Amino acid sequence: MQTNGKALKYVYAFAAALFALSASATAAAAQPALQCTGNQKSWMVAELLFGRSNVSDFNWDRFLAAEVTPRFPDGLTVYDARGQWKNPRSGTIARERSKVVMIAMPPDAGHEAKLQDIIAAYKTRFKQQSVGLIIRPSCVSF
Repeated sequence: MQTNGKALKYVYAFAAALFALSASATAAAAQPALQCTGNQKSWMVAELLFGRSNVSDFNWDRFLAAEVTPRFPDGLTVYDARGQWKNPRSGTIARERSKVVMIAMPPDAGHEAKLQDIIAAYKTRFKQQSVGLIIRPSCVSF
């Protein structure tokens, strides 16, 4: 009987630890609401990460003018970067020139479709396997 009591104590201790771990993971996942101050507004910021292997400056500029600017005419920021990613098929690391397009936008359900259209157009036009997309809530002012 003592062995069962001892085992039961371990089961209870394990269950309590598991519950505490679960509760802390849930609390960490729940992010506090964005608290914008002053004249800042709660918007979304999207960053599109474009690999530039085999994409000339001329072709990039044409793509930006034809695909990105018409979808987000209110403004965006473009900057040069160096990127790398692991090819899922070959397992090799590819390093290449990149462009990052950052777009601050008010919350709007239509923006996701516009971003996905840009990504699809780039992948098709330049035969790219992927385009990175990061979307996060932000406080912005202009």
